[in-house]
Amino acid sequence: MNRRNHSYTLLQATQDSPTLARLTGLAMESTTRLKSVEALIPAPLRSAVRAGPIEGSVWCLILDNNAIAAKIRQLVPSLESHLRAKGWDVSAIRLKVQAPRSST
Repeated sequence: MNRRNHSYTLLQATQDSPTLARLTGLAMESTTRLKSVEALIPAPLRSAVRAGPIEGSVWCLILDNNAIAAKIRQLVPSLESHLRAKGWDVSAIRLKVQAPRSST
């Protein structure tokens, strides 16, 4: 039996799969949204905020801890307004604290 190993780039894999293409597009859009609102987030907090999933018109931000979440929660109305002004359909921003990874 003659087998050939074929390698694909991520771009090729996503083009061949509608599901992967959709997920890749959503991930890219989420990252673009975060870049758009980055200037509204205080500089010391930016590294603790990551782009999360988009589910319809709800966007999720993933945060390092509850203290960061409390600060970002105060900014949510201005972040939502900014995104709407830029043309994104955002009805709400959900905040999710990432559970710390155990070292065991």
